[in-house]
Amino acid sequence: MSLPPGFLDELRNRVPLSQVVGRKVTWDLRKSNQGKGDFWAPCPFHQEKSASFHVDDRKGFYYCFGCHAKGDAIAFVKDTENVGFMEAVEILAREAGMAMPARDPRAAEKADRRSQLAEVMEEAVKFYRLQLRTGAASAARDYLARRRLSEEGQERFGIGFAPDGRQALFQALTGKGIAPDLLVEAGLCARPEDGGAPYDRFRGRIIFPIRDARGRAISLGGRAMDPAARAKYLNGPETPLFDKGRNLYNAGPAREAAGKGQPLVVAEGYMDVIALSEAGFRATVAPLGTAITEDQLRLMWRIHPEPVIALDGDAAGIRAALRVVDLALPLLEAGQGLRFAVLPPGLDPDDLIRAEGASAMGRVLEAAQPMVGLLWRRETEGHVFDSPERRAALDKRLRAAVQRIADPSIRRHYGDELNRLRMEIFGTSVPRRAFHRGGKREPLAVAPHPSTRASLLATAAGERIEEEMRLGVILATCALHPTLIHEFETALEALELSDPDHRALHRVLLAAAGMAEADTARGAIRAEAGPALERLLALTHVRICPSVRHPGDLEMARMCLAEELAKLEARRGARQEIEEAVEDLAGLVDEGLTWRLSQAAEARHRAERARLDDSSDLGEDRAALSRSLQEMIDRQIWVKKRG
Repeated sequence: MSLPPGFLDELRNRVPLSQVVGRKVTWDLRKSNQGKGDFWAPCPFHQEKSASFHVDDRKGFYYCFGCHAKGDAIAFVKDTENVGFMEAVEILAREAGMAMPARDPRAAEKADRRSQLAEVMEEAVKFYRLQLRTGAASAARDYLARRRLSEEGQERFGIGFAPDGRQALFQALTGKGIAPDLLVEAGLCARPEDGGAPYDRFRGRIIFPIRDARGRAISLGGRAMDPAARAKYLNGPETPLFDKGRNLYNAGPAREAAGKGQPLVVAEGYMDVIALSEAGFRATVAPLGTAITEDQLRLMWRIHPEPVIALDGDAAGIRAALRVVDLALPLLEAGQGLRFAVLPPGLDPDDLIRAEGASAMGRVLEAAQPMVGLLWRRETEGHVFDSPERRAALDKRLRAAVQRIADPSIRRHYGDELNRLRMEIFGTSVPRRAFHRGGKREPLAVAPHPSTRASLLATAAGERIEEEMRLGVILATCALHPTLIHEFETALEALELSDPDHRALHRVLLAAAGMAEADTARGAIRAEAGPALERLLALTHVRICPSVRHPGDLEMARMCLAEELAKLEARRGARQEIEEAVEDLAGLVDEGLTWRLSQAAEARHRAERARLDDSSDLGEDRAALSRSLQEMIDRQIWVKKRG
């Protein structure tokens, strides 16, 4: 949906940022100067006691000097309410008393359909809640009693029961006038292959409503009462409301509890979340029947900067944790990490709480180890390092893991910690630079690897290196943000590419320019150019660029892409102008002028590289170069001066 010009400015003017933020923070009145629109408070995005979160009411922007969160009123609502851009605008518009502009008919129809599905889900939750009180649900009530789940807890989590009838829900809700198509689209019912009437998807199961961070019911989970059931736990299918890889069970209440200072605990399933919450650990979430995804990890970090992953102490639990480690390594940022709490073997959180009480679980969470400890455990546990070759293999694995970290500061600290742990075992350390870049120590003198000798850094001229690196960033940004391809299509078509991987990816990107859905385009790009794209994303200068480090920030990607393309065009234009000027003067001047012009160009490039100022305007450099060339012609520098 597009908004008319000036709508957002009017919205920001009507709703003071301090009013929006003030609902989530307590202002530090000693530090704030409210008369001048200057407000300070502890940051709502990370746990702290000092007032490092600053709101400038006149400019309409906030900034945290601790976690570096920044933005305007819309960004604040998006991040604190976990909503999209348009939903944030709607929330602020209601507060300001402004009517939202008329929507695109197709977009409005889609939103209305989602609203209908959400209403249907709420009706289903009510139906299943009532069924839990019937005689058919006696076994379910006994199970919940054995799990020590009180009536209040059942009410809080909306737990219900699906009777074992084929069409119990279907008949109840269609009897209220709800269309069968809505029941199927919401994932509550399914159509048989023979085309008959829809049947209930959940039968003979305890029902757990799944709600998004705003509290809307978006799907259901069900635990089978029959031990012979094919699936002990069953989640609803993917629907317009429900994407299981982008949601967390109990996200809304957990966010509220984490905002009050509780640690965010990540458990395995519904009953673990409920048991922990009932024991006082209200900031608890769980993935929805799958391994933790990148989107879920980012959602956890929006709730709390350092979630604690609670693991079963068996081999399967450790394997699951290590998958999370591999997922998280490239995404780590300062103040944003993970800790891992390993439970006693054979016990899940519910078992431990029932056996030893909430205090025992609290001790497990307090003993949670940082992620680097689990990484070290994976690379060393069960291995014998009784030879130089085996120790070298360990060093190689650790280097590979550390180099996956994009943030240079975190990469350095991981290298230091792994080196310390290595010394505890072997009594010697590897050179600091073996794990990370930086520092003043020299690396070990080793023969260059064949792939290094053949690399661009070893074979290409300096300017070509810079151009190839810039091209890599441009192509990687487009691959991760395919919606930008169409916007920059003309500039992308004009790229001059020599690297085979670049050419392969370039063809695939242009082919994907016409795809309407970003996810479809992204999938097609990975399918067609997977190896080339993986090699590109593995390069350090690509991994650390903002558009790759923050794949969810489309506006940042747009700015990075525009900047890189502009710099590339300006650099090539400046080089072409030098070449044309030298060519034009070739018939008029002696070799001395040609040599001096080449030296001037080389000096310019050296100065640019030494300056390393990304914010410089290359357009101004080009204009300055033109003036310098004209001045050299006017002064007739090719005429030899007599002494």
